[in-house]
Amino acid sequence: MQLCGEQKLCGEQKIPHPLQRHSIRHSADRWEGARVEQTDKSFVQFESMAYGYRAAWKVLESYWKHFKEKREPFTVENIIGRWAPPSENDTEAYVRTILRLTGLGGQERLPRPFMGIALDKLGRLLMAMTVMECGIAYQEVDEQAIWEGYDLAFPGKRQDRKGRLRSTKPLVLQPVPLPEAFEKAYQDWDEYFLWSPMAHWEDG
Repeated sequence: MQLCGEQKLCGEQKIPHPLQRHSIRHSADRWEGARVEQTDKSFVQFESMAYGYRAAWKVLESYWKHFKEKREPFTVENIIGRWAPPSENDTEAYVRTILRLTGLGGQERLPRPFMGIALDKLGRLLMAMTVMECGIAYQEVDEQAIWEGYDLAFPGKRQDRKGRLRSTKPLVLQPVPLPEAFEKAYQDWDEYFLWSPMAHWEDG
């Protein structure tokens, strides 16, 4: 699964060719917002970033159901373990970086996406995963697209019983150094190009 890429989950956003793993691969599933003309033979392309994030929210909801069936908690460690499995990633380093960026705890139980409560935690998680996948500073992540994607995935769930939009905190990540172990884990993976988000922060 991948949160951005040249015309993948980030729609029209022209980010230099990022990871070619963990994207939504073509399958029998028909994703809402997928382009009619698919020019990538392996991965689904979307019409906009909002539809890409819709898919991401749907994936998180499917993870919640999976962990519930397994009687396992819906946590950052379990989410990333499934999103970026150890068979193809340094998952532990990925998790450590996500925790540092978001301020979340590794075994902190997160809310079910469908419920529409405490969404700032899941929003920060998606933002941090976008930073990791795209190699951009969090200030460059389109927060509005994250929430538009949520509303496309779960219409009306961000509203209370009176139809008022539940307030969410601005999505802000912590500007912390990328762990050395994480950089080392990928330095020889030419086909798995990963950018350090700190490079953007250091450049201002």
